[in-house]
Amino acid sequence: MSGASPSTAATTFDQSGYWYESDSQERGAAVLNALRRYRQAEKDMRARTRLSMKMGETDLTAIRFLLREQRADRTVNASQLAEHLGITTASTAVLINRLEKSGHIERRANPADKRGVLLTATGDSDEEVRATMAGMHAQMIIAAEKLRPDVAQGVLEFLQEMTDALDSSVATDLT
Repeated sequence: MSGASPSTAATTFDQSGYWYESDSQERGAAVLNALRRYRQAEKDMRARTRLSMKMGETDLTAIRFLLREQRADRTVNASQLAEHLGITTASTAVLINRLEKSGHIERRANPADKRGVLLTATGDSDEEVRATMAGMHAQMIIAAEKLRPDVAQGVLEFLQEMTDALDSSVATDLT
């Protein structure tokens, strides 16, 4: 965590004041606290990345989406970008103008619809994202590759159950 020592992070997340009735509850709380520390570290890393690239969260998300779609050989127009980001077309237009002015994206005519415009991330953007995140991604892959197959499967199942729990709580809270 940026600016926080491991003991500060442990204090922030681990001293929750819960009274545990069993070892499994204590283990469960320890796992959830580790997950919280991971989420905080990820949040801090994203803030450092945005700062180093001089971009906002939406800008970086847009660039990463365009790069991912380009690698999959899929084209993206403004309305698809707006839908992915969950922002209005007006906000998307401002975003596109800003990213084009900074040299992160290019507009080109849609060959299938001459009136339409397709968006692409520039090669410089790809290099900048890779340079900023490559070392961190490599370390994360190494950590994941160290897992035994049965442990990796357990982690995948746990994270899916956590995702399902969060998704169902949102659905329940809205009804």
